[in-house]
Order: sequence, then C-alpha cells, then structure tokens
Amino acid sequence: MVLSGKGGVGKTTVAVNVATALARSVRVGLLDADLHGPNVPKMLGIERATMPVKDGKILPVPTAWNLAVVSIAFALPTTDTPLIWRGPLKTKAIQQFIEEVDWGDLDLLVVDLPPGTGDEPLSVAQAIGEVDAAAVVTTPQQVALLDARKAVGFCRKVGVRRIGVVENMATLTCPHCGKEIDLFGKGGGERMAKEMGATFLGRLPLFPEVVRAGDAGRPAVEGDSQAREAFLELALKMLDFVQGEG
Repeated sequence: MVLSGKGGVGKTTVAVNVATALARSVRVGLLDADLHGPNVPKMLGIERATMPVKDGKILPVPTAWNLAVVSIAFALPTTDTPLIWRGPLKTKAIQQFIEEVDWGDLDLLVVDLPPGTGDEPLSVAQAIGEVDAAAVVTTPQQVALLDARKAVGFCRKVGVRRIGVVENMATLTCPHCGKEIDLFGKGGGERMAKEMGATFLGRLPLFPEVVRAGDAGRPAVEGDSQAREAFLELALKMLDFVQGEG
C-alpha cells in the first residue's frame, strides 16, 4: 500500500513511478484506490480507456510499460464527473477491484490510496487480509508529518507486516546556481521513521520534470533525467522491503 496522512505530498507520483519501474522485472498490478481523486490513469496516459469484462471478471487496462491498471476513473463518463458516494458504496467498489478483477498471476500489487485513514485504506487492508508492506509518503514539513504519523499508526492497527517511510520533495536544486533549497524543511521524514520504529526507504528531491511527465501522461522513471535514477533506486529498495530483505 502507498498511502499518506495528507494530500499533496506526491503519493500517486511515487506509486505510479515505483510500479512502472518494478514492472520492468516483475509482474505488477496497480490499483488506483483513490475513488474521489483517481489520478493514476492521467499520469499513465490511459485516461480514455475502459475496463473490459470477460467471463464475469473485470480485466485491468494494460499500459505501454507492462503494467496492469484498475481505476474507478475508467467507469466514469467524463474526467470531470465527481464520485459522490458514502462509505458502503466505496467499500463495495474496493472489494470488487480486489476480488472481481482478473489480475492474472501477479508478483506484486501496488495500491495507491487516498489521503487519510478512512474507508478506502481500511477496506483494502480488510479485503487483502495480510498486507505485506506499506510506504507512507510525506514531505519533511511538520504539518505533513503530523498526519503521516497517523498513517503509520493506522498501518500498525490493521496489521501491515512492514511499514516504511518515503520523504518526498526533500530538496529543490536551483536551476540557476545549482544550490539545494530545503523548501519544506529537512530530514523530517527520516526522523519520524526513526521515532516510530518504521523503516526509512529514502528521500526524493522535487524534480520539475516529474511534474511535466505526469501532466504529459508518462512516468518520469521512463525518461532520461535525474528523476529516473531516483525512482529506480527507490523502487529497488521498496522491492527488497516488501520481500523482507530491507
């Protein structure tokens, strides 16, 4: 599970790029469980796709990067259509995405969750039963860390086996002088992980090319930039972590 206590910390960006990187070597599915803000299809350039049904099973949408994707966005009439559902409907949708989708023979299912510790993450944890690992994404900022700590606590309460922390938007390199700028503070995610007994998985700088890639519908990890190397390194750490080797 990739989750956060707070919105706007880059959780979906991390999920999409890590899943795409891992799909190079293992069989990966990506479940967009953010029902009210399903952004995964946009970041992968497949927002116009629909999920076919075969023999009573929903089929994931394939991508150019060997990644199988399921998202509520594929079932909405337009990208502007809001999903106005209460808890029971959301719980049912999550159950369908896990139990009624023909995911095939996966090595890894990456679940991109909405901010917070409500219906969607709880439904995912209960439907899967035993979640191997969770990556809590945060910025170094204290306001983000307040909510990230709750996400770590949530993972413990629902029995996630291994809990890691990713510090996103850690620094920004000035394009003019090359100096690193600590936009949101420094080292907050790593300190939180240590204090809460979670594993620190690494930090990602704020890369402008990641923003451009997401808007263009292609993963930054498939480009030729510093962001690519950073996401590849994080993906390898997360794979080891999920397998209990990190």
